[in-house]
Amino acid sequence: MFYHLFKYLDETYNLPGSGVFQYISFRSAAAIILALLIGIIFGRMIIDILRRKQIGEDIRDLGLDGQLQKRGTPTMGGVIILLSILVPTLLFGRLDNIYIQLMIVSTIWLGVIGGLDDYIKVFRHHKEGLKGKFKVVGQVGLGLIVGTTMWLSPDIVVREEMQASDATVVTTQNVQTDNDTFLPNENVKTTKTTIPFFKNNELDYGWFTGNNELLAWLLYVLVAILVVTAVSNGANLTDGLDGLVTGVSVPIVVVLGVLAYLSGHIVYADYLNIMYIPDSGELVVFASAMAGALVGFLWYNSFPAQIFMGDTGSLSIGGVIAVFALCIRKELLLPLLCGIFLVESCSVMLQVGYFKYTKRKYGEGRRILLMSPLHHHYQKKNIFETKIVIRFWIISLLLAAITLVTLKIR
Repeated sequence: MFYHLFKYLDETYNLPGSGVFQYISFRSAAAIILALLIGIIFGRMIIDILRRKQIGEDIRDLGLDGQLQKRGTPTMGGVIILLSILVPTLLFGRLDNIYIQLMIVSTIWLGVIGGLDDYIKVFRHHKEGLKGKFKVVGQVGLGLIVGTTMWLSPDIVVREEMQASDATVVTTQNVQTDNDTFLPNENVKTTKTTIPFFKNNELDYGWFTGNNELLAWLLYVLVAILVVTAVSNGANLTDGLDGLVTGVSVPIVVVLGVLAYLSGHIVYADYLNIMYIPDSGELVVFASAMAGALVGFLWYNSFPAQIFMGDTGSLSIGGVIAVFALCIRKELLLPLLCGIFLVESCSVMLQVGYFKYTKRKYGEGRRILLMSPLHHHYQKKNIFETKIVIRFWIISLLLAAITLVTLKIR
């Protein structure tokens, strides 16, 4: 909003200082500051409202140390995160940018699904909340929207690698060398994505379909559905300890923001030999708002938590991360970058699968872990909650660093 307003003021009235809103760096800094302030200031107000309304978490007794002490803690705190993301994005983002539009729609979409789940748990007193099949339908629906938008929108294109050697000056208009000026290749629609650790780090989904364009895009839509569903559920399963999913998600969002900036900058994209995606740099504003929102929420969500995010927050965080990665064509980096989410999901699937298998074979179900998801296994081993959380944060930071290193290691 401010981008368009101050651009008009600058062009019409030459208002001093209004040009600063044209810079992504300035708007990103403003977004992260505003998101932090909203999370900290309005977070306190929302917590007080939830307490007055007695909107508290009904904790099931799983035999975990200190678990029952959390009973009655306000939930649905994901509303704080959503507000802290959406308000700065609407104010400082370019609302005519297709990627920003996708992120806003994704945030609201998943927030509604998570909010319905929390509403049923809290106000209808159904412990299971929204039935799993309805959650999956919502996640699949979002994946379908994102995938088809990436397919059909004329604003979503990439620019193939520029055919210019010994470039000395690169602008968004042309590439100048010592001898001649080369125009970059034209923007194209493509099903290519980034694959880590390979020299030519691009994978075309068309390779799996014999270069059939229609089938390639249909495959891409299926991948989008899978990615959104998997990452959203992974974040949801990780949300079990105070500050766990919040702190784990911050390095993920920061790395995605860095990748968006590099992919949307023609000079850095050419230097790093990565896919140049016009207009994707605007996603840095969204990433900044989301990082600020998560850190602001951590102010109240760190141990001992004064509020839980509920599915309103956890489903949204995972799904938004997935959509962001799809927008910058880095979805194949998510198993590494979101390694915590992946391991937590696998721990549940392995636990359930092994239990059912051994029950059929031996007549008695057996377990691999003391309890799943994985963070509860460590709780059962009497490791203090804050130690588990901080160690998971450290692992997330390590995975984030390794993900950035993939830009150079091929």
